[in-house]
Amino acid sequence: MSFFRITLLTLLLVSLSNIGLTDSHDKQKNILEQAKEINEDINKKQSATQANISSEISMNEEEPLPLNDPFAGDDGSASTIVSDVASEKELVNLSKYKLVGVFNGTLRSFATFVDESGDFITLEIQEELSNGLKLVDVNIKEAIFKKGEDSFVSLNFKNQIRERNDF
Repeated sequence: MSFFRITLLTLLLVSLSNIGLTDSHDKQKNILEQAKEINEDINKKQSATQANISSEISMNEEEPLPLNDPFAGDDGSASTIVSDVASEKELVNLSKYKLVGVFNGTLRSFATFVDESGDFITLEIQEELSNGLKLVDVNIKEAIFKKGEDSFVSLNFKNQIRERNDF
């Protein structure tokens, strides 16, 4: 009787293992088919996106340029507070520049300006920007130039030019 039990139990185990292997083989085929379908969907989406991009590029080869230069700033923002006509010539030279940075160190200080053409100019204290305008001081708000014996001109980050008697 034990022989029949062992044989029956062995046959039962072998048949169950075959069923288990068959299920796993079907699952592998199913997973492979799903992966192929997903891959095909991705390829279709990529080709549709690429076609859309190339159609957009061929339709609009060049973007229209804006009527004003966004990097030039506002010409009306340069306010000059000047009392006499003779000093306006020197201030016109200063109004061509915008203050874009100041650097203060323990030994030296610098100010960086950009002109109308986009060129950067970095001046150290006691250097001249133009004839008669010498940089004498910089702080976190402005750069101060000496214009004559006792007159000073300041240029701040808002591009406002002001005359001063002292600094």
